[in-house]
Amino acid sequence: MKKLFLFFSFCVLAISVYAQPTTSGKKELTLEDAILRRFSDLYPDRLMGLQWVKGTGQISYFSPKRDQLIISLPNTRKPDIRVELFQLNESLDLALKAFPSVSWLDANTFYLSYKGAYYKYDLSARKGERLLSHPENAANKDYHASANALAYTIDNNLYMADAKREQRSITNFSDGNVVSGQAIARYEFGIAKGTFWSNDGKKLAFYEKDESDVADYPLLNSGPTPGTLESVKYPMAGQKSEYARVGVYDLESGRTLYLKVDGPKDQFLTNLAWGPAGQYVYLAVVNRDQNQMALNQYDANSGNYVKTLFEEKHDKYVEPEKPLWFLPDNANEFLWMSERDGFMHVYRYNLAGEMLGQVTSGNWTVLDILGLSNSGKNLIVHGTDETGLNQYAYSVALDGGKKVKKLSEKSGVHNYKLNEDGILLLDVYSSVKTPYVADIINTRGKKVSTLLASPNPMRDYKVGTAELLEVKAADGTVLNARMIKPSNFNPRERYPVLVYVYGGPHAQMVSNRWLAAAPPWMYYWAEKGYIVFTLDNRGSANRGFEFENIVHRQMGTVEIEDQLAGVEYLKSLNYVDATRMGVHGWSYGGFMTSSLMLRSPETFKVGVAGGPVTDWKYYEIMYGERYMDRPEENPEGYRKASLLTHAENLQGDLLLIHGAMDDIVVMQHNYALLNEFIRLGKMVDFFVYPSHKHNVRGRDRVHLMNKVLGYIDEKLN
Repeated sequence: MKKLFLFFSFCVLAISVYAQPTTSGKKELTLEDAILRRFSDLYPDRLMGLQWVKGTGQISYFSPKRDQLIISLPNTRKPDIRVELFQLNESLDLALKAFPSVSWLDANTFYLSYKGAYYKYDLSARKGERLLSHPENAANKDYHASANALAYTIDNNLYMADAKREQRSITNFSDGNVVSGQAIARYEFGIAKGTFWSNDGKKLAFYEKDESDVADYPLLNSGPTPGTLESVKYPMAGQKSEYARVGVYDLESGRTLYLKVDGPKDQFLTNLAWGPAGQYVYLAVVNRDQNQMALNQYDANSGNYVKTLFEEKHDKYVEPEKPLWFLPDNANEFLWMSERDGFMHVYRYNLAGEMLGQVTSGNWTVLDILGLSNSGKNLIVHGTDETGLNQYAYSVALDGGKKVKKLSEKSGVHNYKLNEDGILLLDVYSSVKTPYVADIINTRGKKVSTLLASPNPMRDYKVGTAELLEVKAADGTVLNARMIKPSNFNPRERYPVLVYVYGGPHAQMVSNRWLAAAPPWMYYWAEKGYIVFTLDNRGSANRGFEFENIVHRQMGTVEIEDQLAGVEYLKSLNYVDATRMGVHGWSYGGFMTSSLMLRSPETFKVGVAGGPVTDWKYYEIMYGERYMDRPEENPEGYRKASLLTHAENLQGDLLLIHGAMDDIVVMQHNYALLNEFIRLGKMVDFFVYPSHKHNVRGRDRVHLMNKVLGYIDEKLN
């Protein structure tokens, strides 16, 4: 590999996790605590269930023990109303041990789901009632509160229940290859569910997929005696795909129709949205090559195609991820999010398909639309800043005025909920220095009150510091990185390094959130005398379309160059022992770990690759073909990216790990690489988690990280 890295320059911005002048008297962080208590004792205090009360200016949240629902005004911490858990149990004849999630129907009524049934509770009357129920084996539940109707799936069919009837069948396919009411396209294109209620709850649109031509992939369940095969449908790159369609069920007539979508049967149907009146369904239709999208309108009463509002094309790929967003009180205009100018931004259209203007612009990314301000003249969005490290709310004129106002003063990663009036925002954020803060701000950016500011949950533990860094790539692109040092760090000593890598699209490892977005096990490992380093290379998320799509048709090339730029930075530090460097990652990070071990074999002494992609021809169509095209269209790109091509280069120690039930990166990836190592006479290590899928969770994760870190420590020391 060409030594491009002599020309890299480096810039460091160091930010401590928190001031820690001494560590005397503090507890040692154990690996078990770092993993099993990550989201309990080691997690910042937070207001659970924090939300706006519908139809009021109030907020609601749960007490720390979830034995009370607290409702209060936003400008005071004194609660107006408390609903006690025992009151809810007595009224509904339940035995809840803690408040489940609640949703507000109106200013006085909320509903909840518990053990197969839905209930509502009236605050004024202090009285609750059961609404409807569903079978125990129901999945993908989707409740429409105002219509009191519930859609759900059992196996491959779609059902619903309402007050008139406990259960009715919407589809009744005996062929298990046809699946209704579930997410399609393997959750790509922003698809997260399979059912969509019209605003009035009178119609239900749903995704349906026919997987008859998709290959069955066998997974071994070694639990029973003898073991059994559990087949999943897995459409590998270049092979036959699922065929999607959209159904519309009318609750009053009980009839189902299907939208008449023209085009090849293996195209993708995404970003489904209802028009405000429930007369039309809007659908983004993406071709199999994923380089062309048409936003189409369909008649929900006949299924007929009405028109194409507009199209988007790109030489590499288009990837619509958000449905259109209709302007309140203006059913003729909507907002659309697109990366057409290089960053995800908001565009304003009318239903004739005419673009009325670009609402947001600049070298930053809009993540979501929060709503309109009280005047209706300004759009409030959630987005990144230009570094990609921070996330804020922004206010911008709906008519496309260039002035953008950032609404949060404190740097960090913020999340928001705008109230119905478009006046106030719940602002929950953290930063490297700030564990958790819940504020209320107004749409002018002024803070109204602070609801909670959490103390540091790790204040009693001996842990080190994190720094946010900037490393320049070969072309001058600034790359964000994170370095964790031990609490007793001495710049005159030399430390081994663990590089943790992901590196793929739609993921960001480094940001200005609590602990610099690092899990506590990294701080545990730093205390063992390591530098723990992570870099977000080109190809990762929230830095713009060109930053991400540079990996197109060449996965594992630019990403490796950028990771090696990070290595060159590490080598420039007097306290880094460049002879003792290890690398670890999972999934795309497993692909990157193995790629670094094989394509730059002199760099790392040891690597641990979990659930790695080893050859993109074994990966799924929807993700794989977007970034690599089909194998027959890009044979050289597939060959170069394949780890099998580079297996002969292995010099260091490599441990491969996989879940035997992995249905995302199937075991064939590791088997193929192992076979190539065997053919070449290369010695590697391999470990299987028999009962786990793509990742190892629960208590077994302690075992996993002991395996990973123990292997790295053994080989480096």
